[in-house]
Amino acid sequence: MKNLKKASLYLLALLAFGFASCESEDPEKENEGEVITDVTLKFQELNSSNALVGSVFSFKASDPQGIEVGKTPTIQSISLAKGKKYQMTIEVTNSIEGEDITQEILTEAAEHQFFFLGPVFDSNIFSIQYADAGGIALGVKTNVTVSSSTGTNNSSMRVVLRHDLNKGFAGANNPTFANFVQAGGETDLDITFPVILN
Repeated sequence: MKNLKKASLYLLALLAFGFASCESEDPEKENEGEVITDVTLKFQELNSSNALVGSVFSFKASDPQGIEVGKTPTIQSISLAKGKKYQMTIEVTNSIEGEDITQEILTEAAEHQFFFLGPVFDSNIFSIQYADAGGIALGVKTNVTVSSSTGTNNSSMRVVLRHDLNKGFAGANNPTFANFVQAGGETDLDITFPVILN
C-alpha cells in the first residue's frame, strides 16, 4: 500500500513538472519589426503653382542584409538646387522578401509617421510640410523648399520612421519635431542622408 501511495505521488509530481515545463518552453512569440533593405527618396520639382514639373530623380540608402538602426548602409547623397521647391516621396522595401513596406505604412498610417531632422532644418536650409493624401501627418509624401539664401553647399537630413506613437501628442504633427521620442512608439528606421546644394 505504501508503495502504491509513493508511486501515485511520484506520478502526480511528474505530471505537474511536465505541465510546468510545457508552459515555460512555449513563450509568446515577440513581434519582430520589418526588415528594411532599401529606402528611396524621390524628388520632383514643384513650380510656383505647386504643379509637378520636370523629371523625377531619386536617392537611395540600401543594405542587402537589412538597414538596422545604428548600422551604416550604402547611402547616396541628395543633390538639390537652391531656391527650388520639390515634392518628396519615400519608398521603403524589403528586397529579401520582395515586400513593398511603403504600402504597409500607408495602410497603417494611423500607427506610423516619418520625422525629418538635422542641420538642413536647424539652419533653415530646408523647410518641409506633410503632403500626404487626406491631410494626415505621415510623411510618405512631403513638400520640401530649399532656401535660396543658404551660404552652405553641404549638409545632411535625418529620416526617422516611428510606429505605435501617439499622433495626438503636442508637437507630433510637425515633421521636424525633435522630441518625437516623447510621443512614444518605437523606431523602425533612423538614417541620415548627406545633402549637396547646387
